[in-house]
Amino acid sequence: MGESKESGAEERPKWDNKVQYMLTSIGFAVGLGNVWRFPYLCQIYGGGAFIIPYLIALAFEGLPLLYLELAIGQRLRMSSVGVWRSISPLLGGVGISSMIVSFLVSLYYNTIVAWVLWYFFHSFQEPLPWSQCPLNENKTGYNIECEKSTAVNYFWYRETLNITPDVGISGSLQWWNVVCLVSAWSVVYICFIKGIDSIGKAVYFTATFPYLVLTIFLIRALTLPGATDGLVYLFTPDWEILKNPKVWLDAATQIFFSLSIAFGGLIAFSSYNPEKNNCERDALVVGITNSATSIYGSIPIFAILGFKAKTAFNNCLEDNILTLTNYFNIADQNMTVENYDQWFDHFNTTYPGEVSALSLRDCDLKNFLDQSASGTGLAFIVFTEAVLEMPGSQVWAILFFIMLFTLGLSSMFGNIEGILTPMRELKLVPKWVPHEVLTGAVCLVSVLIGLIFTLGSGNYWVEIFNSYVGSIPFLVIAFFEIVGVIYIHGMKRFSEDIEFMTGRKPNIYWKACWMVISPIMLLVVFVSYVVIQAQTYPTYPAWNPDYESFPETEMKPYPDWVFAIIVILIVAPLVSIPLVAVYNLIRRGLKKSSDKGSLNPYKNEAFEIETHEVKPRD
Repeated sequence: MGESKESGAEERPKWDNKVQYMLTSIGFAVGLGNVWRFPYLCQIYGGGAFIIPYLIALAFEGLPLLYLELAIGQRLRMSSVGVWRSISPLLGGVGISSMIVSFLVSLYYNTIVAWVLWYFFHSFQEPLPWSQCPLNENKTGYNIECEKSTAVNYFWYRETLNITPDVGISGSLQWWNVVCLVSAWSVVYICFIKGIDSIGKAVYFTATFPYLVLTIFLIRALTLPGATDGLVYLFTPDWEILKNPKVWLDAATQIFFSLSIAFGGLIAFSSYNPEKNNCERDALVVGITNSATSIYGSIPIFAILGFKAKTAFNNCLEDNILTLTNYFNIADQNMTVENYDQWFDHFNTTYPGEVSALSLRDCDLKNFLDQSASGTGLAFIVFTEAVLEMPGSQVWAILFFIMLFTLGLSSMFGNIEGILTPMRELKLVPKWVPHEVLTGAVCLVSVLIGLIFTLGSGNYWVEIFNSYVGSIPFLVIAFFEIVGVIYIHGMKRFSEDIEFMTGRKPNIYWKACWMVISPIMLLVVFVSYVVIQAQTYPTYPAWNPDYESFPETEMKPYPDWVFAIIVILIVAPLVSIPLVAVYNLIRRGLKKSSDKGSLNPYKNEAFEIETHEVKPRD
């Protein structure tokens, strides 16, 4: 294409400078998942071994799709809806699907930001509120639920969520969560009130501050006892784990969702660039920075997890030391953590029956390191527990939750952009409606719908949205995106577009990925994901104080009505793709039959229609 179809048709907002665009794109791609999802996958999949399939997925799936979105958005200078409708009216539903998915993801994502605010506000207390159990109602002892679990678990499940024991029991609105939710959406509105003009200023802080905090945490974490154990655990590869196909599947899905592909936000952000801009370099910078952040962020996280595991391991040994000291009347300070193994071997060899009867705890450092947690469990349970053991715990808690807040906020910018810009292009609101009013209306509707997440069952619904909205819909959307650009728009035309923007055509690596490798990987991941999910009925972990194995969570199957909602959440965003395609096919058929029926040899219009029908495509 020699000229953009929209060139000069309507003046489009522009970034003040290239730095704003890059920071916004990086901030959108780098989110909470980089800090709490990637370390979890490394932990359960053999440490450094997981990085290999992760980097392969980045090279052959993540970067090609990211480059494609940035290039097509910059060339056509439209949002996700306009881009796909411009390529072919049959693909108009792809942009609508991206808009719906962005909206659904925003609903639960900002709820997590609200929880982060709740913890941030409580991080100023001395002592930290999750450091000790509260008294019972009679003030005669500690709360039973807290004693059975831990103070950290109690603060999360009872004080923060006030969670119900079943997803079918909604409970009431928790006013503190409502206040935090309104606050989180208010911050999003303030930052987005002027569109890219205001978020372009906000990203100078939200996109850079997390790196400052991660660096501070890295320096502090490396000085903690046990940090080395955590890092050895992270970087020691278990090569056998690579034989497990689920490792490759999770690596492919992690890099896909980590880059925020198929949301529509990246397409919208790149559309504000000048047409002559090196989008290939932009894609490489954003993609590599995102993955490097995941690895960089894992180092302090694993150092702190190693510290937590070492502390738990030492506490375990000290309990055993106390038991052995009392039973065998050993002088105090004779048996220590350092010489415990020698003493234990001596007693176990000399008095095997008596040692066996003592029921000593099994203290294995690797078992403590293996205790994995992902998502909210890592942020609000594991990390908050580790912070308690660190000197100056308030400072570290405040820094950690500010970092999570800025990570979540910068990702929300892309989500909201993926909603507002398509709404304008679909003409869902009149042109005279100010941007501030439209943004406020979207935020208000989001708050009202998001109240479901502030109920007693709210955490269960966050997990449902996170597991199912952010899965199959993205894979399907991305597949149609790459098919639309490469096989409908055409590889030849797309290469010419890139040459027009960057001064050179894409090399064989990009072409091979777009035409063969990436579509096949998307299909394989999609089919594998569906097969794995279809093998078992979906379940969820419920926090039930009456459960016989409490404080372990009780695994329950979802009720049928919840399962129906899960299906709707997966299917609803994708319905627009076939509906819009069928609508345009019917409309095209009706127009052709109408044109043929109106031909008249005595009128010049007949010649114009006939020549229009046979006019070759550019």
